[in-house]
Amino acid sequence: CQDKMSPTELSTSINIKEPRWDQGTFVGRAKHFFTVTDPRNILLSNEQLEKARQIILDYKKGVVTPGLTEDELWRAKYVFDSAFHPDTGEKMLLIGRMSAQVPMNMTITGCMMTFYRTTPAVLFWQWINQSFNAIVNYTNRSGDAPITVNQLGTAYVSATTGAVATALGLNALAKHVSPLIGRFVPFAAVAAANCINIPLMRQRELKHGIPVTDENDNRLGESSKAAQQAITQVVVSRILMASPGMAIPPFLMNSLEKKAFLKRFPWMSAPIQVGLVGFCLVFATPLCCALFPQKSSMAVSRLEPELQEKIRACRPGVETVYFNKGL
Repeated sequence: CQDKMSPTELSTSINIKEPRWDQGTFVGRAKHFFTVTDPRNILLSNEQLEKARQIILDYKKGVVTPGLTEDELWRAKYVFDSAFHPDTGEKMLLIGRMSAQVPMNMTITGCMMTFYRTTPAVLFWQWINQSFNAIVNYTNRSGDAPITVNQLGTAYVSATTGAVATALGLNALAKHVSPLIGRFVPFAAVAAANCINIPLMRQRELKHGIPVTDENDNRLGESSKAAQQAITQVVVSRILMASPGMAIPPFLMNSLEKKAFLKRFPWMSAPIQVGLVGFCLVFATPLCCALFPQKSSMAVSRLEPELQEKIRACRPGVETVYFNKGL
């Protein structure tokens, strides 16, 4: 007679440290970030987050939760990654998580673009946007280096000032040009603020460097050159992330506002704007995160001379170093 087959246990050799899809290709990265930025993840309860965390921590120790399938393992990994910081392991602030990006950004951006004509409205919405940005940058900082309240404050005040100054300056200029151009002022303000906010929020990394490793995750030292590359890539992808949502709706709104419907219901313009921005962001957020690999790399020859010497002395075969670029 035949033995009863025991259900096959999941192998413990699946590498859940890496994303499920090949990060060497744009499509693989896009699939990864569509999963990471999925807004449905913010609706998960603490219980569900804890369960995913337990599955992942057990799996890393080689313990497989009974009856777990490969799909469930990957689902747990992405739930875990959506809520816990990759370097420190602590639970992240809800509105700073990547899954909150689309709902938060769509509301703030929609309002920035609806209420852009008066100075108080510009001040208020640019300030709200920079406060949100500061939370996101702090929540998704790279490395396990603590950031001081002073540095946080400086970055936050400078970015808000920069954004408001850009917006008000351009608003003053835009009064002399077509109303359509005026609608692009919030976008220019956001772009300028990103260029100030991200490097300032991450100035500690620029000063002291971020951890660089070989391909097997062995830490080789800290590099400021790697931090410069990481931060530049983040600034570029953040500005591009904001562009569809801030560049497409103005054209549509400009023609819609001339139609009878919005003249009869002017209060509808904010919800329509928010909806349009949201639609753009659902696609722009993951696609722009996917522009550069999350695990960024750099040739040893482009690092600081003293770090190059250290690596050549201790690890002569290493030609490329890797680092987490942050988001």
